[in-house]
Amino acid sequence: MSELTINTESLLERVFYPMTNVIQNYAWGSPSSFTQLFGTANSAGEPQAEIWMGAHPNGCSMVDTGAEQTKLSNLISQNLSLFLSDKIASRFGELPYLFKVLAAEKALSIQVHPNKQQAELGFEHEEQQGIPLSASNRNYKDANHKPELVYALTEYTAMNGFRPISEILAHFNYLDIPELNSLVNDLSGDQTPNGLASFFAGLLSLQGEQKEMAMMMLIMKAKLSPTPLFNLITELEEQYPGDVGLFAPLILNVIALKPGQAMYLDAETPHAYIKGTGLEIMANSDNVLRAGLTPKYMDVKELVSCTRFNEKRIDSLLLEPTKDNGMLEYPIPVEDFKFAIIEHSEQREIDTQGAEILLPLDEAMTLTHICGEQCIIEKGQSVFIPAFAQQYTIDCTGRVARAYS
Repeated sequence: MSELTINTESLLERVFYPMTNVIQNYAWGSPSSFTQLFGTANSAGEPQAEIWMGAHPNGCSMVDTGAEQTKLSNLISQNLSLFLSDKIASRFGELPYLFKVLAAEKALSIQVHPNKQQAELGFEHEEQQGIPLSASNRNYKDANHKPELVYALTEYTAMNGFRPISEILAHFNYLDIPELNSLVNDLSGDQTPNGLASFFAGLLSLQGEQKEMAMMMLIMKAKLSPTPLFNLITELEEQYPGDVGLFAPLILNVIALKPGQAMYLDAETPHAYIKGTGLEIMANSDNVLRAGLTPKYMDVKELVSCTRFNEKRIDSLLLEPTKDNGMLEYPIPVEDFKFAIIEHSEQREIDTQGAEILLPLDEAMTLTHICGEQCIIEKGQSVFIPAFAQQYTIDCTGRVARAYS
């Protein structure tokens, strides 16, 4: 790996940078999904959870400059304006997104991500307190927000946003758990965001015998109620026994994305990935406030302060793309990233105004630039295209995922 400075003139001689990406082997990952989808090697049979495509320091991609392999972050730092565009360089100062393939064999923790202002204030506060970035009780690892989009490659089960309060009450009235009667009665009498906040905080704060009895009653009722919702709770209990997050499917919307469907995950909204493989694109941040299904630190007070307790209808969760000549553009309400699926392409010209990462999903793709450079990228592999490319041509008989800014 080279750390040498690359001069601007040599940078301009190349516009396509094939990537070698980090695979994160988290315990919740799938040992087979990446192999089935992309032929990715996994001779050790390890749980492969995420393929990271980007310049994040915890898993920076390597790029082929023609003469050497170097970190994508090193390449971009040679000339931010050249690689990212003047606008993105001045606004963010780095590649503003991280693109992933994510394969969940087991459920991830229930999470809330702070908005930008909350992240800035929380990060500054913890810095002033002198809490190390690596500390288990650190909430804010950086000063950025973490909006996300997920695009399903297989059926993809997730939780996203609060159910209508009437549904939540119906579920807990059905459970009829004596240890929760006070919380349920309070919510019944105050069916507002404030009432839901108190209910959620009270549930997450259960301790000792009260928690133990409530969890035991939940699992007993779930096993006696063979519906999809209670079957899910039973499955999650095998992964996270005794975890208060097992109540989450009764409080949050449970959705199963079909392959090709996408969902946006707002800041301040509780969500969790349960099972499936998809693409995920997010802002460059590692800020996570946890709300269950995890052995890790949970700061209920901070979590509640960063959560919007608004009902979210399940029919509002899917993100509908706009379609123009086989280009599916997904509307994203932040500046950090954009996402599109390019359907089959024959000499399709694409204009670019910022840094892009392309990932062919079904077949190999061929990229061509007006300078004469051509590049073939196999399915499941990716390529970085800098802003100075301005325009390129793509040929591919399958879908190509496009992450860009």
